[in-house]
Formats: sequence, C-alpha cells, structure tokens
Amino acid sequence: MPWLLSSNLSLSSSTQRECERTVFSFYCAVRERLPVWLLEDMRSMEVFCWEDRGPRPFLPSEALLYALVHDHQDYAQYLLDRYSASALRAQRCSFCSRHSCGAPHLNVAVRYDRVSILAMMVETLKDTQGERREYLDSCSGCSHVADAGKTAVQLAVELSRTDCLLLLLVHGATPTGLDAAMEILVSCEASQRRRAQRCLDFLLLFLPKPPPLHHLREEPQRWQSLLGNEVFNWLCGLAPPPLLLQALRCMAQSGPDQIGTLPDFLQLHS
Repeated sequence: MPWLLSSNLSLSSSTQRECERTVFSFYCAVRERLPVWLLEDMRSMEVFCWEDRGPRPFLPSEALLYALVHDHQDYAQYLLDRYSASALRAQRCSFCSRHSCGAPHLNVAVRYDRVSILAMMVETLKDTQGERREYLDSCSGCSHVADAGKTAVQLAVELSRTDCLLLLLVHGATPTGLDAAMEILVSCEASQRRRAQRCLDFLLLFLPKPPPLHHLREEPQRWQSLLGNEVFNWLCGLAPPPLLLQALRCMAQSGPDQIGTLPDFLQLHS
C-alpha cells in the first residue's frame, strides 16, 4: 500500500543517514588517533556502511585506509597483524558499486607518503613472494577514481616519493616509469630536482636491462649532459652498466636502509 511504501522509504533513508553518521564519527576518531582498542570497539560494534539498500559492518580494509590517511601507525599495525592480507583487500567501490580490484592501499600509502605503514603492508605479505609481487604491481581501483590505472611505482615516480619507491623496488615491484622519471627530471623545478633525480637513480638500480628509449638518440647531447656518459651509453645499449651501478645493485638487495645511509659521494646521481 502507498503509505507502507512511503514509511519503508523513510525508514530506509533514516537508516542510511545513521550509517553515514557512524562512519564519519569513526573517521574523526581515527583522525584524532584514539587508542587502538577503542577504535576496534567502535568499528566492530558501532560503525556500519550502507550497501545494497542495507547496513553492513565496516571492514578492516576500510579502516586501514583511514589509518593510512591519518598516519595512525599503531592502528595500521594492529589491523595488519590481526587480519593479515584480508586487511589489504580492495573493497567495493562506493561510487559505482562494483567490486574493486588492484591495490588501493598501496597507492594511498604512496600518495600520503606513509613509508612506515607501507613497510608494514609489505611485511604482511613476506611469506607469499609470488602474491606479493603481483600485489605490488597491481593498478589502483576503478577507472573513475584518483590514480586509476597506475601502479604504486608509477605513482611514486610521478610524486617523487623516493622512500616509498625504494621500499617497493627492494621488495620486488617492477621498475616501470623510466620515461616518466626522465621527463619529470627535465621539467621539474629546482627545489624538486634532487628528489626527481633520486627516483630516476632508484629505477636504474633495479632495471634488469635498459628498455628502448628512442628519444635518447633523437636528442643525444641533451640527455648525455643530464645522465652522464656512462649511464647514457648503457641506456642506449652501447656499453655495460657502470661499475658503481652494479655495486649499488648488489647493496640494494640487502634492504633500503643500505642505500639510504650511503654518503652523498657514493650515491648514483645518474
């Protein structure tokens, strides 16, 4: 009957608003970095999302996104310890209601430069080498969201997130984005040049072999002055990798700290 339908719609609308209120309250609580036990009590008993015309519990993977945004490292560590890889699962897209794929948590970690939490995420997948590499090379979410179609490495290069990039590469991510790194180095402001240079250096460290870069031969003098003779000749296929590059590659396999603590005169600097 019409009045019953109207009553049901009103109740549904009220329930949806209440779900949105609980989610926002939880967002604020994570932002304030409240204690982990309190946040988990809220998430498991008080917070609900509206999905498929009904409320559902707020998932650990959604809570991890909030922890990433607000750098709540204790809560992120708890979620990853308690729920393991399921905390990294892509949730359903709230915009198009499709089940998302890829690795949105990785891209959020890179965009907000959350190096510590990114290290926790990689450590969570340490016992599944094949799955870890596949995860690290995944693109982010649906086509309409920010950073769609980009891997975490590509986003790290684009934003010059040097620490995130090195961490990803050391743990097996594919070193893509060399062209973009070179273009960013050429076009960036002077204040950003050192970080852009570091991103290019890290990609060079982990490249198994140089990809075809036709624009190097089209403007040899420009790129030779930027990259240096040895790296330029290697990228053009005219010479083996420089000895310093080969030595740093061996060191990089030991972990990101080994490269990051080197004195400046031993850095690659292309």
